[in-house]
Amino acid sequence: MRIGIIGAGPIGTTLARRLSAGGHDVAVANSRGPETIDAEALEFGAHAVTAADAVQGKDVIVLSIPFGRIPAVAPLFASVPGETVVIDTSNYFPHRDGAIEAVEDGQVESLWVTEQLGRPVVKAWNAVLSQTFHAGDAPAGTPDRIALPVAADSEEARRVGMRLVDETGFDPFDAGVLADSWRQQPMMPAYCTELGLQDLEKALDSADRDKAARNRDCMLERYFEYTSTPTRDQLVELNRSLHR
Repeated sequence: MRIGIIGAGPIGTTLARRLSAGGHDVAVANSRGPETIDAEALEFGAHAVTAADAVQGKDVIVLSIPFGRIPAVAPLFASVPGETVVIDTSNYFPHRDGAIEAVEDGQVESLWVTEQLGRPVVKAWNAVLSQTFHAGDAPAGTPDRIALPVAADSEEARRVGMRLVDETGFDPFDAGVLADSWRQQPMMPAYCTELGLQDLEKALDSADRDKAARNRDCMLERYFEYTSTPTRDQLVELNRSLHR
């Protein structure tokens, strides 16, 4: 497939590497220009482009930028055909993105993104730590392979998202429609807890929307208690501990 990735942070870089290594035609862009794309993202054949070029003539466009910056890239999608699958990997963190009233009032994050872009999205790769995404992949069929939820209103778009999640080294789980994607938002039991398919399904089912803000505050309080950057194992344990 022809895939455009907007965002070259840890998730975007890993996506560019995995998808280009898998044979896809991958274009990657950031906000600073193609000359600033790190060579690591281009190692397996992805090419650096402008953000405008990243959305032209693509089968799939992946947005891997901070949640609060989604409105800034919305104009890029004005001429993107409706059949193009758009996948959003972002999560809302008010300490980084600033308070967004609609989301604070309970709007599902991916529905807010849909409104900003004026088109539906697939929610995928949002519930995995960047460290896990970089080093926790495994071939299909591997015992205890980590599973990731994929949500979308279009069944066909969801299938595309699930196929790509599988190709990047994780078991895809059909998480249903966007209205239910709050279950994979930050501080829910399915968020960055490194579960297999069966346990991920249970985690999504057990999500309690009313606890999200409290869990977020608790997580941030504990996070900032670390005197150095926490390891992947520490972050997974921290996320899991919120739901015991």
